[in-house]
Amino acid sequence: MKILLFGTTGQVAREVQRRAGSHEIEALGRDVADFTDPAACAALVEKTDADAVINAVAYTAVDKAESEEALATTVNGETPGAIARAAAERGLPLVHISTDYVFDGTGETPFATDHPTGPLGAYGRSKLVGEEAVRAAGGPHAILRTSWVVSAHGNNFVKTMLRLGGERDKLTIVADQVGGPTCAADIAEACLSIAAHLAEDPGKSGSYHFSGGPDVSWADFAREIFAQSGTDCAVEDIPTSAYPTPAQRPLNSRMDNSATEATFGIARPDWRVGLNEILSELGALKA
Repeated sequence: MKILLFGTTGQVAREVQRRAGSHEIEALGRDVADFTDPAACAALVEKTDADAVINAVAYTAVDKAESEEALATTVNGETPGAIARAAAERGLPLVHISTDYVFDGTGETPFATDHPTGPLGAYGRSKLVGEEAVRAAGGPHAILRTSWVVSAHGNNFVKTMLRLGGERDKLTIVADQVGGPTCAADIAEACLSIAAHLAEDPGKSGSYHFSGGPDVSWADFAREIFAQSGTDCAVEDIPTSAYPTPAQRPLNSRMDNSATEATFGIARPDWRVGLNEILSELGALKA
């Protein structure tokens, strides 16, 4: 199976390429696929000989999006919509990665796939535009909402904690935001599997959730990073109110993964296992 992958250097895009197995991957970076140009990206789908499309490109600067909402909406909304319409025209399955930020973050119950959306900020709104455009295109698709993505690549919470934990004796970490850390490697494998399923059965189209388990706070996630890496750094719990940011963060990022397992046979991954692999790759695993 040949897959057209939008993205080359992002966390998930890297892992899709690394874990392709028997799939042939045609990965398109910024030099080829300019996500500020929806028509140009659609044209790449129109001429591809791939069997499916995975979109792993996104504007992910959550705070910066508050002052760059138009740009975020183009990258996260308008361009995925153009790609989806081009894919639908040719009957190509599309796997599009979205986020828990499309929800309002209230309560403590995991969000079901059909829970009403209500983004708190520009980033979430831009991603919701993309979701709606992908659905409206009418082609075979899976919108895969994920959260708290980490890997050995790029900038993410694991690498930040290792750096800061090596410099300080104690860190104050938010403890009232709870969700599922998700390893990019697991997301990549899910995307590849879902693309293959959709190629066989377009009727499995829809919105799905995929996040690591068990759900945990950022503070407890940091504690596990330090425990597995042998980093001698204490963690002090603080509320979100003590760490103000331009964009409001959801307190509840828990997501119900049951539809993904029921439809595709993809179980919710244990992020602690994935974290161990990330730390090993970084050479930061406790001896």
